[in-house]
Amino acid sequence: MARVHVLTAALLFGTTGTAQALGPDIDPLAVGSARIVVGAALLALIALAAGRAGGAGRDLGGGRGRAGLGAGDRRLVLLAGLFVALYQASFFAAVADTGVAVGTVVALGSAPAFTGLFSAAFAGERLERRWFAATGLACAGVCLLTLGGSSGGEVSATGVGLALAAGAGYAGYAVIGKHLLDRGGTPDGVMAAVFGIGALALLPALLLVDTGDLLTADGLALAAYLGVVTTTVADLLFARGLQRIGASETATLTLAEPVTAMALGFAVLGERPGAAAVAGAALVLAGLALLAVRLDRRPWRAPRTAEAPA
Repeated sequence: MARVHVLTAALLFGTTGTAQALGPDIDPLAVGSARIVVGAALLALIALAAGRAGGAGRDLGGGRGRAGLGAGDRRLVLLAGLFVALYQASFFAAVADTGVAVGTVVALGSAPAFTGLFSAAFAGERLERRWFAATGLACAGVCLLTLGGSSGGEVSATGVGLALAAGAGYAGYAVIGKHLLDRGGTPDGVMAAVFGIGALALLPALLLVDTGDLLTADGLALAAYLGVVTTTVADLLFARGLQRIGASETATLTLAEPVTAMALGFAVLGERPGAAAVAGAALVLAGLALLAVRLDRRPWRAPRTAEAPA
């Protein structure tokens, strides 16, 4: 079920770029900031409601609050929130610069590699051979998706650089989030705290950049969709999956997002992926299947029969 949660979150994440493309003309930084502010506010309300429902029994003692986090975790929450802000700002800027498909696949395609490195270096997570195989397949597929040029625009070096920064931000958030959950944090509490920091970091952007049509009916609808569906719902599912499986495997499973983005680009935006992009999508799905399906390798044994009494 944990993998189903992560894959469902990835499908919701994958609608982000298409929603932005269909929405009004708004500065990418303003879009990302509005998304996080809406999502953080809703996550805070959910965490507050869960805390009240749990009552005092949810407090874990020893300086821990209703989120299940101790005082020593505050620096990690701050750092994770800054990673969220980096991911949001870089991702929307990358999509605006180099297209929905290329920006999405580079950001999410690089995230598993960054996550695996961060997990091994800072969290001591052991990377299995199957992870290397699955991530290799998926990343090769992401490269083909990018070369397939399904975004309809030119590949921009600046856009790719921004997408790589987004992938690193996503990876840092995932690794720290996993650590906080392992230390007793609740999914709603951790997400509310981390995205609250991210919202505070990005809030000045709404005052400094041209918000364009953000305050129109279409702009507010876009911010509401991105904040509710692709942030609140998706990240709660993501956290519930992350709670049970490793950060590196979680990041590889979220490579379903660029495949979703490509499919939506084809069906909704009229983009026409080439043969390389289709082959890339197939490789990504193969890598996801390798992680999602666990084969029982124990040798078959005949059932034991009751021995006849002597």
